[in-house]
Amino acid sequence: MTPSQKIVIAILKLLFWIFFSRKVQGKENVPVTGPLIVVSNHVHFIDPFLIFLSFPRWIDFMAKEELFRSPFLKPIMLWSRGFSAQRQGTIKEKREVIRKARNILNTGLVLGMFPEGSRSHDGKLRTAKPGSAVLAARIDVPILPIGITGTDKIKGVSWLWKRPRIIINIGEPFKLPPIDGKLSKSQMKSLTTYLMNNIAALLPPEYQGAYATDESPN
Repeated sequence: MTPSQKIVIAILKLLFWIFFSRKVQGKENVPVTGPLIVVSNHVHFIDPFLIFLSFPRWIDFMAKEELFRSPFLKPIMLWSRGFSAQRQGTIKEKREVIRKARNILNTGLVLGMFPEGSRSHDGKLRTAKPGSAVLAARIDVPILPIGITGTDKIKGVSWLWKRPRIIINIGEPFKLPPIDGKLSKSQMKSLTTYLMNNIAALLPPEYQGAYATDESPN
């Protein structure tokens, strides 16, 4: 981490300690070196910050393009080394996303993605987009699933004095079967379901949503 990143993380840790009751489980599952893709459910805009604070390594997050259009958020995204991915990008744009992801991973860094593509407003897992799973399979590096619970309670202003309990559950790394060439819709769905099942397994049943009835990845 850069000095500025260390300072910001220290400030955030203090603020989060004041306003939240935060518990991190499974830190021992995080590989200390080497390329890694982190995938997580996404409920609240503070989720990336929670992952940052719970992780011993810096994470370069892939984020939706709209965040880079905001005068307020763009400097934050650039400072944190985030990069954009278009929701309905052209083939050229998708190849550029893969190139950026490969560059991050080829240098042994950590790439972060939210497979659902946008936040879930009720806290339950939504049906994920295939992009994260397909990208992870094409690059063929370990994937680390994370399940976050409790951020759905951060609504209105009353949570400020309730100190909501938030749990960040880090699972064991896994890999998707490597792929090459064009995939069928059924193959993309299968890869996506397997990836999301690994996240769902880290969440209580009431948070598993679209993946509550799928078989456990184990």
